[in-house]
Amino acid sequence: MADILYDLLSTPDTASSPKARPDPSSLQFLTKLASQRLESLATTEPQELAHTSHGLLLSLQSLSKKSHKQIIQSADHHATLHSTLPALAASTAELRNAIPKLDNEAVRFSTTYNKSSDNEILARRKKALLLSRNVERLVDVLELPTLLSTAISTAPVNYSSALDLNGHIRRLHSLYPESPLVESISSQADEAMRTMAANLILSLKAPGLKLAASLRTISWLRRVLPDLDSALAAGKRHDSQERILGAIFLVCRLATLVNMLNALEPLRDLADQEKIRQKAIGSGNAWSGGQQTERYLKKYIEIFREQSFAIVSMFRSIFPATAAVTSDGPAAAGVQSRDPLEPIPSALATFPLYLVDMLLETLRLYLPTVKDQASRDSLLTQVLYCAGSLGRLGGDFGLFLASLDVGSDAEDEWVEIVKRHRALAGRLESIVGEQKKGS
Repeated sequence: MADILYDLLSTPDTASSPKARPDPSSLQFLTKLASQRLESLATTEPQELAHTSHGLLLSLQSLSKKSHKQIIQSADHHATLHSTLPALAASTAELRNAIPKLDNEAVRFSTTYNKSSDNEILARRKKALLLSRNVERLVDVLELPTLLSTAISTAPVNYSSALDLNGHIRRLHSLYPESPLVESISSQADEAMRTMAANLILSLKAPGLKLAASLRTISWLRRVLPDLDSALAAGKRHDSQERILGAIFLVCRLATLVNMLNALEPLRDLADQEKIRQKAIGSGNAWSGGQQTERYLKKYIEIFREQSFAIVSMFRSIFPATAAVTSDGPAAAGVQSRDPLEPIPSALATFPLYLVDMLLETLRLYLPTVKDQASRDSLLTQVLYCAGSLGRLGGDFGLFLASLDVGSDAEDEWVEIVKRHRALAGRLESIVGEQKKGS
């Protein structure tokens, strides 16, 4: 019944218009109308329709009050759909057309930057990642020259730590000889080692150098010198290293001795003035001066005796093998050489002669100025004691004193002084022997 009524009510105006589908709400309403009596349709149905219409109106008003902004915004969005949907369709088509090209690029990228392929960019990235992972180790390596310089130049100086750091740098250089970084660090370490060697050599010129300090300094130089000389570092020229160190030690101590003797320059100037006055007076006149010359010679001989004995004794203590070769020859040291000119003697072989020449030259210049016999005897006795002091180390120069040209009666004077010296020495020996017997 409801379908028939719906068909009657929804008959199209033209025969060509399509037939609309039944609306469930309309069918339900028509079914309700068909089930009611005719009187109710005329009396109650209009009231119900009016009541329902009023309720819908109130609902619409409430909805419009609460959600009018959303409704307006939704309407605006729906108004833009006619332009947005075509743009979306065009973008979708563009994306669909670009997918094959994207796939080809992805395949090309994976092929180009594969781990098994040799690519320069990939190699740089790997190197950058490796550098990032090992940055702390690199910083430690880069700080090695600074630590080495600090250990050498900052008080208190720690040469042992500096040598350990230099040995570590040397090991790194032997492990990575092709690395520019390690090569640069090794160059800086060489500069620091040269500075350290210069400081150590300078410390050998200290006026009050003791045997313990000199032994310690030479031991450090023994470790530094092979790093500065590749031939010595190969371990094939140990004798050359000892010879170089011995020469350095003697030169430094000789410089100290010369500086101490040069400190007597005021007394030497007074002695030169006396010498000039003596020449001005002439040989025919009596000369009773020479006191300042005596003072100068006494201080000179005293300093010479102490320092020469200390230099030679310290050298023999520091370089015992070199001293043995010097005194006993190469056969005593077990040295076998094909070259008859080898081994070259150490610097100690000629050093005492140089010292004696210094003393004898000074005596030749200034001893003739001293005419007082007691003063001359005192000076000559002091020189004999100096010769005996060096004689205990194998450097007795007492025989050279007779060749000094210090006056017409020099030979007789020397004979008399030697007799007195020997008599005094024999008396001292007898006193020492009696004391030993009594003890």
